[in-house]
Parts: sequence; C-alpha cells; structure tokens
Amino acid sequence: MNKKFISFIVRKYLKFDKTQPFISISFILAFLGIMTGVGVLIIAMSIMNGMDKEFEKKLTIMNYPLTIYSKFNGSISNEFITKLQKKYPDLKFSPYIQTSAIIKKNQMNGVILYGVDFNKEKEINPILAKAIKGIKLRKFDVIIGKRLFDDMIIKKNDKVVMIFSTSDPYGLDIAPRMKKVRVVNYFHSGLNAYDKGIAYMPIDGLKVILRKDSVTGIHVYSKNPFKDIVRLKKELPFGVGIVGWWQQNGNFFAALKMEKRALFLVLLLIIIVASLNIIGSLLMMIMNRRREIALMMSLGASKKEIKSIFFRLGLVVGIIGILAGVSIGGIGIWALNTFDFISLPADVYGTTKIPTDLSLIDFLLIVFGAFVIVIISSIYPAKKASEVDILTTLRFE
Repeated sequence: MNKKFISFIVRKYLKFDKTQPFISISFILAFLGIMTGVGVLIIAMSIMNGMDKEFEKKLTIMNYPLTIYSKFNGSISNEFITKLQKKYPDLKFSPYIQTSAIIKKNQMNGVILYGVDFNKEKEINPILAKAIKGIKLRKFDVIIGKRLFDDMIIKKNDKVVMIFSTSDPYGLDIAPRMKKVRVVNYFHSGLNAYDKGIAYMPIDGLKVILRKDSVTGIHVYSKNPFKDIVRLKKELPFGVGIVGWWQQNGNFFAALKMEKRALFLVLLLIIIVASLNIIGSLLMMIMNRRREIALMMSLGASKKEIKSIFFRLGLVVGIIGILAGVSIGGIGIWALNTFDFISLPADVYGTTKIPTDLSLIDFLLIVFGAFVIVIISSIYPAKKASEVDILTTLRFE
C-alpha cells in the first residue's frame, strides 16, 4: 500500500473545492458538530462531577463520615467509647445525645437537637467549630442553623423556650418538658435542610434536661470511611450499629448518578448527529469523484488504498473535531473557575459558584466514545468508494 499516494490524495480532497462547495461545507459542519459535542460534554460532565463533590463535601460534614448509633437505650457504654479511643487513635470520636425538640419564640419550629461535647465535636465538624469560635458556652446554651435563626428573627444571646418530646407529671396531668435556653450563635452549612432543622447544645446540659446518662451515638471522623466502617463493625457490641454518610443519603446519590448517565447519553447524541454529516459528506464526495476513483483504480490503485483514502478523510475531520472540542472544553472549564458567570442560590445548591471537577475516567470515556463514533461513521463510505465499478464508470461517466 502506497502511503505517500494515500496522503497526497487525502490532502487534496481536504482542500476547499470551489466547484463543489457544498461538500466542503458539509465537512466543516461535521467538524463543528463534533467539536461542539465533545466540548459541551466535557463541560457538562465537569459541572456534574463538581456538584457531586460539593454535595458530598457538605453531606460528609453535617452527616459525619461514620456514625455509631444505639439500637436501644443504654447500649453504648462509657467503657465502649474509651475502648474505641484507645484502639483507634487515628480516628476521632464525639459521643452525642439526639432528641427532637420545638423552639418557641415568636413562632414554633421543630428541630433535631444534638447534645455534644463541643471540644470533641469541633475537631470533627468545621462548620460548628467556626460557629463557636471565641464563645464560652454555658450548660444551657444553644447553636442553631442560620436559616432557622433568620426565620424566627432571633438575635445572638436571645432566650427561647425549648419543648421536648419527653413529658413530666403535673398534678393529675402530664405536661411536656420545657426549658428556657440561650441562643448564642448560628452555624451556616449552606444546605437549607440542615440550617433549619438541626441545633446543638452541650451534652451535659441535655443530660440534665432529659435526665439520662447514656449517649445516643458517636460521631466518627475518618479519612477513609469505606475502609474504617469494616474495622469498626468488628468492635460493635450487641444493640449497636454503624452507618456511613453514603448510606444515609443513598437515594440522593443514586439519583445524581442516574442524572449524570442520562446527560452523558443525551449529549453524546450531538456527536452522533455530527457523525452523520461525515457519512453524508463522504458519500457526496464519492458520487462526485467516481471518475477520479475509477481512474486511480485503473492506473493501479488497489481497493484497499481507495478504502484507506476515504476512511482517513473521515478520520481526519473527526479527530480534528475531537481535539478542538477538548480545547473548547478546557477553555470552558477554566472560564467557569476563573469568572463568576452564574451566581447560584446557596440554600439550594450549597454553593454560589458553579463547581467543576472533570475526572480522568469521564474525560477518557468522552474522547474514546467520540473516536469510536467517528471510526464507525467512516467505515461505510470508505467501503462504498472501494466498490466503484471501473468499466461502467469510465464508459458512461
């Protein structure tokens, strides 16, 4: 196979043909379609990954990497907590009490109240650590979320009434347990559900209010929760369970994953549509250059060489389009990271800036998928070019 001959013909056919401009325009449209498809797909996957990472970051902080919980009252003992702290010094443990409560001031709002040791909790939860910085907490002080703080028009150091789900006997009746507490500050996670529905207070104060000594569970900080959950499961006594942040939000991340796959397939259709232009352009070129193809074959060009010429034509247009699309995608990601084009509502998305994070796997899938589509699109026209009937074409055309 004469490679120089093939390269010469490919270069000749790639030049703009003034006699048949529509064919050249079709090639240009195919190039632009593939470039646009690849570029948009790279930017879209980058944004999807960035949003996933941002949500994961927020949910990891507020849900904690691992949570050990008691299945019935008193199943987590102080001896068990001490044992874990000694055996796993690489992990951070923060025991907590969890209960439901209603905050009453101008209006009433329900919250999940955590009683925690703030000295231990701030090492695990940076959002809470920021909220209590420089504050000397008393036994019955409370930290609530910013959304709840704003909705109830609470000021720092305001006193509110907390109504608990447990009850006290009152004469011949039963009354809900209530306690006046001081709201010293608020935390801001950026996620509306947490900023409105969670509150923290010192564990000693909550023990007094609920009249209980045992803890509900233990927040655990781990750099590798997927591995450490297996280690900790072996240490759990009867009546104690453990859950990871990904298990607490399984449906949410499954929906995000499904959405990402659907978006990938939809945007891949842009590349498929662009590849149809390659097929159409090559077929039109073959129809208009039948005499040239027949002449080349009569002068000694083999069917394999003819097939290679038109296959390479499609491949060159497709590969240049892919490379241009990768460049467009890279520029788009850089622009999104550098300039604040769109401001997102933080209470909905957890961030005001569009986050981007293109994974290597996604990048390779996009490039490989586009390359396969281009190859498939070039095979059929190349095969048709090699099947030109020499005698019939030279005789009648």
